[in-house]
Amino acid sequence: MAESMRAWRSETYGPASAVRLERVAVPEPRSGEVLLRMRATSLNAGDVRLLLGDPLLVRPFFGLTRPKHPIRGMDAVGEVVETGPNVIGVEIGDLVIGELRGGGGLGEYATVPADRVQPLPPGVEAAVAVTLPVAAGTAWQALDLARIGLGDHPQRVLVIGASGGVGAFAVQLAVLRGAEVWASCADRNGPLVEGLGAVRTLDHRRSPLSAIPGGHFDAVIDVAGGIDLRDLRRLARPDGAIVLVTGDGGHVLGPIPRMLRAAFLSLSRGARIRSLAASSRPEVLTALLELLADGRFAPVIAQEYPFEDAGAALARIEDGHVVGKLVVRVA
Repeated sequence: MAESMRAWRSETYGPASAVRLERVAVPEPRSGEVLLRMRATSLNAGDVRLLLGDPLLVRPFFGLTRPKHPIRGMDAVGEVVETGPNVIGVEIGDLVIGELRGGGGLGEYATVPADRVQPLPPGVEAAVAVTLPVAAGTAWQALDLARIGLGDHPQRVLVIGASGGVGAFAVQLAVLRGAEVWASCADRNGPLVEGLGAVRTLDHRRSPLSAIPGGHFDAVIDVAGGIDLRDLRRLARPDGAIVLVTGDGGHVLGPIPRMLRAAFLSLSRGARIRSLAASSRPEVLTALLELLADGRFAPVIAQEYPFEDAGAALARIEDGHVVGKLVVRVA
């Protein structure tokens, strides 16, 4: 077993340009953990948020003055090369997929609790499957919170921010649940999103949402943010739901003020506004892997990067407007 590894890391909060490829010690698996030789990771907007330590509200949990986890990358596909004590059901040599606690995917090795990984299905490529844990898992949980697929009538859903990592998955998964999907995205991304199953696309920055009749949707999934909550609520049926996926907000408190306003508005009659706190749910990842293996949907991958160019991938996430997912092949 190697004693050291390469990893993209930053010991201070700051932009992606501050991340450097360095050589560090290979982490040791603790009780209940396994050590992965990483094959691939995919990047999420949350990786950049944690790089910046933004909002300040998160720093008591992730490091007051510097990040507790200096290596980003939460999605992981890797080979189990070592197990810590009290690991059951995972063997050395298994190729697994899961979500890393705190990050670590942009290193050649990473540790993860054994109960957070599961076997990669045969025939499913690592660089494709690795897009699922955070982004597709978030989209799945947003649709659950909106009760899409559980009604007794055909449902119409609006996905705002439909061409990003979470949004592209939300469109496809909502279609699989039998919903009629409308999608808001940049005009240039309209054809791609329609190819994912949306029956209509629009750019709410160019075509005001006020032009859509009130109560037109059973649910609105807001991935983009930046829209007044009353305007979102007007779009949904009185018994419908607004789900806030975005973490947008101020530099200090982040989404908290918007979440509190959503809870206050939901006290009055009309559609409920719910803020999503997505979590790692193995049963959701299992369902997603089954759908992927069956060819029921396909992740949108904007670009794959070799490990040596992972810094450029982080910088692109930081710039925003990525269509779909960015994947880094580690090995």
